[in-house]
Amino acid sequence: MTDDQLLRYSRHILLDEIGIEGQERVLAAHAVIIGAGGLGSPAALYLGSAGVGRITLVDDDTVDLTNLQRQIAHTTERVGQPKVQSAAQAVAAINPEARVQTLQARADAALLDQLLPGATVVLDCSDNYATRHAVNAACVRHGVPLVAGAAIRFDGQITVVDPRNPRAPCYACIFPPEAEFEEVSCALMGVFAPLVGIVGAMQAAEALKLITGVGPTLAGRLMMLDGRSMEWSTMHVERAPGCSVCASP
Repeated sequence: MTDDQLLRYSRHILLDEIGIEGQERVLAAHAVIIGAGGLGSPAALYLGSAGVGRITLVDDDTVDLTNLQRQIAHTTERVGQPKVQSAAQAVAAINPEARVQTLQARADAALLDQLLPGATVVLDCSDNYATRHAVNAACVRHGVPLVAGAAIRFDGQITVVDPRNPRAPCYACIFPPEAEFEEVSCALMGVFAPLVGIVGAMQAAEALKLITGVGPTLAGRLMMLDGRSMEWSTMHVERAPGCSVCASP
C-alpha cells in the first residue's frame, strides 16, 4: 500500500477488525453492482470511497430529471447520459484510484455468467423482480455472495445470499420465482428519497463485511424497514428444501 493509500484509508485501517490486511482485501476486491439508480448510487459511492479496487456497474437506463430526487450519484448536468457513465464519474470524483467498468446493458443470464467468475461480491440494486431472480440464480451458480436490496414507497428491505454457506437460503427461498408478485415501480407508487440511501448504504456495508470478513452478515435474515416509523423488523429464514435454485439435486 502506498503512503497516499495509507492516508486515504486511514480511518478504516484504524479499525482493529479491518486494519491493513482488511484494507488490502478491499483494494483487491471486485464488486459487481446491478443497477445504478437509487440503491446503486450510494452503494457505488461508498464502495468506491472505501477503496474497492474494481467496480463493475451494470444498468441499461439513462439519467432522467425525475431520478434526481433520490439517485445521488447523478446531477442535473448529466441528464440524458447513461446512468453507468454518470455514476462512474461520481465515483472517480471521490476516488480516482477506483477502476470502474461500465456496462449499459440489462443484466440477463448470459451477461451475468460472463461477469461473475472472479467477482468478490454482487450487489443487486435493480428495480424489478425478474432481474433480482436472474442475479440470485447466477450468484448461486457461481458461488458468489450477493447483497440484495429493494425500496418502494416507504418500505425497504435487505438480505444477503451466501452460496458458500450450505445452510444459508438464497433469494428464491424467501421469494419463490414461481409465486406471483405485483410488479410496482417508483414512477407509479413513488419512493421516499432517503429510504434508498439507507438501504443502499447498508448494501455497501454488507458488501465490505463480506470482503473483509468482519462480523456476521445478513445471510439467513431479511431486514425490513418501515420508513414512516423508522422501525426495523427482522425475519429469520432457512434454506427451502425444495428451492428451485439452491436445493441440492
